Formats: sequence, C-alpha cells, structure tokens
Amino acid sequence: MAPLQVGDTFPDGVKFEWAPITDSDPTVCGRPQEYDASKEWKGKKVVLFSVPGAFTPGCQANHLPPYLKNYKEFKNKGVDIVAVIASNDSWVMNAWGKVNGAKGEDTVLFLSDTKSFFSKDYGWSAGMGDRNGRWAMAFDKDGKVIYADNEKASGVSGAEAVLAKL
Repeated sequence: MAPLQVGDTFPDGVKFEWAPITDSDPTVCGRPQEYDASKEWKGKKVVLFSVPGAFTPGCQANHLPPYLKNYKEFKNKGVDIVAVIASNDSWVMNAWGKVNGAKGEDTVLFLSDTKSFFSKDYGWSAGMGDRNGRWAMAFDKDGKVIYADNEKASGVSGAEAVLAKL
C-alpha cells in the first residue's frame, strides 16, 4: 500500500501498543495496552513522526530532542497530540520516553508500531526488515493529512520542518 499523502484521510482501525508514562495511576503506568489511534485522534490535530528505533544514536541525539524541546511550539500551533512511533515494543518506548524526561500526557506520546504494521501499510518502512523509516505526518482535526514527508532529504521529518508547514 502507498504511504499516506497530503489530502488523504487517516484510516480507521489504526492501533498501536503503548505503555503509558504516568505517575498518576501506578496500576496503568508501564503496562502494555492497545492505543486506538483512529479513535483517540478523531477531531484532533496530530503530528506523528517515525524513527527506525528507540535509543539508536541518530534518533536519540538528533531526531527526538527537537520534538521534545518544541512541544509547546506545536501546542501553540493548535496541535493536540505529538506522537512518535518505532518498531520497538511498548516497554522500550516507555523507557525511551522516561529517559528523555517525558511525564504524563502533556508531552510526546511514545507508541509502539510493533512489526511496523503502520509504517508498512501507511507510512514508509526503512527497508531493513521490521523497522520503521524516518518520516513525519500531520493530520488536521478532520483527519486529513496536511503534511507527509519521508526522510530522503535530511531534516524533512524533523520538528523544525513540520512546524514550518503547520
């Protein structure tokens, strides 16, 4: 299936796995569960970016930090949710979020695209087996894609590039 492009609609039935990062409910924190993106993102402006893997050198040092640093800037542009996906399991994504200072829901969501199902069906895979590619998409409140770019050219999936298009 071809990747989502500007003007396409976010599909129904998209689910990720996640282990919430929260201190408010210790019975939920860190326990893997389904995250129904199609339901949770309905009526919300969303930025979704993908990386090949949590804790990988480029993703850890260069790709994730600007999204965390500019989180309030995304909010100021009307973005309700900023989420990152990788093919790592939800425990690894949870740990990656914690190591980078993510707490609760007022930060980037760290979601697991186990086996890269979303990337293979709607995004861009990395071409290295079950790994996500580096890309970014933004959806308006009607679920329409308003930005979609694959990291063929350096920086197009970075926080600054996405912010410039919002």
